[in-house]
Amino acid sequence: MKTKITEMLGIEYPIIQGGMQWVGRAELASAVSNAGGLGILTALTQPTPADLAKEIERCKTMTSKPFGVNITLLPIVKAPPYEEIVQVIIDGGVKVVETAGNSPKEFTAKLKDAGIVVVHKCTSVRHALSAQRNGVDAISIDGFECAGHPGEDDVPGLVLIPAAARALSIPIIASGGIATGAGMAAALTLGAEGVNMGTRFMATKEAPIHDNIKQALVAAGERDTRLMFRTMRNTSRVLANDISNEVVEAERRPGGVKFEEIHHLVAGVRGRAAMESGQVNDGVVSAGQVVGLIDDVPTCQELIQRMVKECREALARATAWAA
Repeated sequence: MKTKITEMLGIEYPIIQGGMQWVGRAELASAVSNAGGLGILTALTQPTPADLAKEIERCKTMTSKPFGVNITLLPIVKAPPYEEIVQVIIDGGVKVVETAGNSPKEFTAKLKDAGIVVVHKCTSVRHALSAQRNGVDAISIDGFECAGHPGEDDVPGLVLIPAAARALSIPIIASGGIATGAGMAAALTLGAEGVNMGTRFMATKEAPIHDNIKQALVAAGERDTRLMFRTMRNTSRVLANDISNEVVEAERRPGGVKFEEIHHLVAGVRGRAAMESGQVNDGVVSAGQVVGLIDDVPTCQELIQRMVKECREALARATAWAA
């Protein structure tokens, strides 16, 4: 399949694996890239820039195809060593960087001077326009259905994708709510040049998380996610479990809840432990509404080939109706 995104990223199919904390490791990224998509390592999953350098080299031993690195720019006082992370990516010969969170303008020029394609993830058209002005090469536009942080505007993909396509002059990638070839066909029809999937790639053989977590995603329906931190204007969509239900109930109490009161429930180390142990109710598990469309755990190769086949069939069917 040939789109502006496949040409820009040097990949066979316009399917990108989103950067996911604790999940974006060499096993998954290399499998997606080997299957013709673009795998993504998650920089902040690694404890230090030196560990990220090792993970980049490890991924290179597992695929000869392009892969990228996600850098999530956190709005916190004690930020990770982003300058070192960027230098490690450049030194490692990585050709694609996905940025998310805060504006990447501080690092965009340096990355592009090194020949790296910069894709920035946004949850609104206004932020996408700002990123375009600051020189990124493509936008991953993230609808309200997505896992993780969907922003505070609550605009779903069916509206957000065409709105972004109409407003931007650079290519866009549709993110959030996509797990099937039909969804991919819809995104392409709405103006996207590719799709980005996180939750769907969690439920694959190569995803480096416990099988209990994968089976929980398979068992979940489209109503089985929760929106935490709404009252703090830092909304996060996660799988419904004991932890997320407790947090949401706390936020509904008269007077709400302070983050310090629930930090022990949502701490990243606790979420990582749950992902690795398979204790689904012991930590936060990021997941999008797309869990309602996931009913198996294929290999990345099987998933991508199936999606491409379904996408072509859906586009052909729609074309036949129009004719």
